[in-house]
Amino acid sequence: MLKIENLTKRYKGDEIALKGVSLEIKKGQVVGLIGPSGAGKSTLIRCINRLIEPSSGEVWLEGVNLPSLSRTKLKEARREMGMIFQEYALIERLSVMENVLSGRLGYHSFWRTFWRRFPEAEVERAFYYLERVGLIEHYNKRADQLSGGQRQRVGIARALAQEPKVLLVDEPTASLDPKTSRQVMRLLLELCREKELLAIVNIHDVPLAQAFMERIVGLRAGEVVFDGAPSELDERALTEIYGEEEWKTLQKTHQEESSLGEDSSLLYAKAEITG
Repeated sequence: MLKIENLTKRYKGDEIALKGVSLEIKKGQVVGLIGPSGAGKSTLIRCINRLIEPSSGEVWLEGVNLPSLSRTKLKEARREMGMIFQEYALIERLSVMENVLSGRLGYHSFWRTFWRRFPEAEVERAFYYLERVGLIEHYNKRADQLSGGQRQRVGIARALAQEPKVLLVDEPTASLDPKTSRQVMRLLLELCREKELLAIVNIHDVPLAQAFMERIVGLRAGEVVFDGAPSELDERALTEIYGEEEWKTLQKTHQEESSLGEDSSLLYAKAEITG
């Protein structure tokens, strides 16, 4: 279980990104974070694994308070927290396989990783995850030769190669077209269910969140203003999360995409993952 208690992040100049956020997420649960730009979604995810240091509050992962850990202990704890980034965060000049194996860096000494000497079992694990994400034939390609969707799949394989207990996902579809976005979300959900991973997904696309997430948390100005099932995310709740003006703008954007046929298969995607 992941338990967040009164988490606050205050930046210089008294800007408050998080205002006492409290959440409990159980093993195997996939939670979508939605909200307007600047709501604190990315900050929340990055405070959990301390890529951003919280100002106050507690983050408990299986009985360990992460903000209280020393740098050495934090390195160990991060082994259990896989991170998938919006901009992929791959090393472009390295091969797909080398990027996936970089997910194991927290388990090895500097010199072993410098010379890229990984145990055979870890190489086999990397091949397994590349096969799961549909990239086994590209294992020896440089990362900069891949499409956006393929790079995101490498990021997923790298995170899973850590064998984490928690998956933190920061806008995985923001740079992808609608069809690829659905494919990536379907793959993520399938793997999380298979591995019983607790996952938090910061997602900007509301219809996509409604189609794929089992629980949605809405943030506005650093505070939780909605926490419930996708079916409870009605017009009133969405207006509270985004504000009336921004929600109308988002609605118009989704309607325009739908008229182009780009979102028409969301209902089919939902049927595939629930049926």
